[in-house]
Amino acid sequence: MTWYEPDGQRIYYEDAGRGDAVVLMPGWGGSVVDLRRLHAELAAGFRVIAVDLPGSGRSQPQPRRYPPTYYLDDARLLLGLLDELGVEVAHLVGFSDGGEEALLIAALRPARALSVLTWGAAGQIVASPESLRGLAHLLDDPPDDLKPLAAYLAESYGVAEARIMASSWAAAMTAIIEAGGDVSRSRAAQITCPALLIAGTGDPFCPPDLVRQMADALPRGRFVEVDGGHDLHLSHGRWLAATIAGWLGDH
Repeated sequence: MTWYEPDGQRIYYEDAGRGDAVVLMPGWGGSVVDLRRLHAELAAGFRVIAVDLPGSGRSQPQPRRYPPTYYLDDARLLLGLLDELGVEVAHLVGFSDGGEEALLIAALRPARALSVLTWGAAGQIVASPESLRGLAHLLDDPPDDLKPLAAYLAESYGVAEARIMASSWAAAMTAIIEAGGDVSRSRAAQITCPALLIAGTGDPFCPPDLVRQMADALPRGRFVEVDGGHDLHLSHGRWLAATIAGWLGDH
């Protein structure tokens, strides 16, 4: 096990392969284990640094209580990890919250990003009050479309800790949305590297139109829509791995 431990925090990461560096980030509540197959395939041609986001997977603190500033906090922490590893430039690849972090890191430090590739990320957060209520009570009364996530969290973290994670995350999302929903959308012009944003047609969290708007705002952005939902690494794993490998090879 490999750890980055700044200021009392404990961040788990795996570093494998050789070549250009690729930072691989799973979504909120997820783990690098969820992207294990993708990690292994990319490590055949690249140095892959797969990171559990703070509060998720094996990374601490757990249970995490998410502040409204957590995207920016985590982006700066991940940049610190790259400093620790001596990685001057890297491709940034992420799913959902991991994708949001990839975009934000590229905006904060444009010279460090060789490219960005995301799925399930849009640079901004939108959600209805009903959806936010569902997140707040995810472990006790999950909406039908979030029952798989609730089951995953309960199994991975235990019901009590997952309840704290979900309720505080919902509160952070609410505060972000009330402030305009911005994560990296206002910084789009600063993301100067090539960027590929992928969206599932039926993604309930990051609608394709929202993702397309972010891609169009990027100086070198591209948008791809596929017939799927949010978890494209599960439903379109083979296609996604080939797409990512091809993208990295070209950039």
